[in-house]
Amino acid sequence: MGWRWRSPSVETLSLRYLIIVPVLLAIATAALLFVHSDYNLVALYSQCHAHARIPLISRLPVVGPPSCYVVSFFEEAVASSSSSRAVAVMASILSFVAGLLTVYVVEGARVCNLPNVLIAYPTGPLLVFNLVGGAFIWELLITPAFFHRARGILRARRASDAGSGAGADEAARVSPLDPNLGQDMRHLRSDAEAVAIPAGVLLGFILPSALMLALGTPLAVGIWLFSPVYVTLVRRAVRAALPRLRRTTRASAAGASDSRTLRSLHLESHQASLALVYAAPVLCSALSHWYLAWHVAAARDDRMIMTRATLGFIEVDIIFTALTVLYWIFVEVGWRVVVVMLGVSALLGPGAGVCAGWIYREGHWHDAFVKRSVSGGDEDGRGERSGVSTTAGPGGDERTPLLT
Repeated sequence: MGWRWRSPSVETLSLRYLIIVPVLLAIATAALLFVHSDYNLVALYSQCHAHARIPLISRLPVVGPPSCYVVSFFEEAVASSSSSRAVAVMASILSFVAGLLTVYVVEGARVCNLPNVLIAYPTGPLLVFNLVGGAFIWELLITPAFFHRARGILRARRASDAGSGAGADEAARVSPLDPNLGQDMRHLRSDAEAVAIPAGVLLGFILPSALMLALGTPLAVGIWLFSPVYVTLVRRAVRAALPRLRRTTRASAAGASDSRTLRSLHLESHQASLALVYAAPVLCSALSHWYLAWHVAAARDDRMIMTRATLGFIEVDIIFTALTVLYWIFVEVGWRVVVVMLGVSALLGPGAGVCAGWIYREGHWHDAFVKRSVSGGDEDGRGERSGVSTTAGPGGDERTPLLT
């Protein structure tokens, strides 16, 4: 009989113990970044302070020199006009960030994560991650927020199970879209997210990243730095437009539609939506990973000293971000998902590894947090895995996902 993962660490350990590892990772990140810092990085800031670089930005009061430094830092890291190795490395890093951004936005769109602001509204944390925070944002903010939310769900389900003698009758009174107890808690709040999320990631992050890699100019870098804002704007626009388009189409075809109906969607149960959401980051990850592997094997390292210094900083930061994500997954759902993420990352790059791991994670998350924690409810998971939409508005009975 094989050994089974029975109880996630996020359930058995208190939050203060769970965050010990992220705090230690943050300390190690700071130490290694300090070790990798050198005179070239200090000189880069001195040039901005003296208005010798990007005068249009560096001469701004107070924020000018720091803003100039951030833009110049990434401009040197990309170095698209002088180093193909730098472009290959940055492409792989940005593909990983694209995968991480996708899964973060997907989690933020789920019903169960609405009560936590840091999860449900990822724009702020991602913007700080881009501009200044780096791995520290994942180590000290985002990962603890997910741990806190997971423990909140477990506490609510235990309390409901212990305080309810009605069993199925009590479960029937709970809304399917209750963020703690509903059978559809893992659904996206709107099935329009299945189009809005990939559109936001593609147009808001991947496109600015490609422009930065291709051009390597201060303007391209400056545009990329605010990519989390573009992701949110595109996502909101698509999310607002699709229901209107659907209502207009149905009104013209059938003559009536309930505009108050909201439909949710369990992403992992609907293959077309799942493929659409993860296609772009997985493809970018595979292409950049194979290009980097070819470049390391067949081409010389043509990076200049300043490019090596800035890229070294970014590489350390991304490695610790990846370690934090692996720890997060291990704590929530166990080692099997970690192995899947590492295996896919070796073949298709870390961005694809994150996406594949997240898809595999969903079944384990359901087993750990839904199936095992509630008695008398929908324990076979049919409501969670059926892939049908659930109504949150009055009078609706929508059963067909948006993309079918």
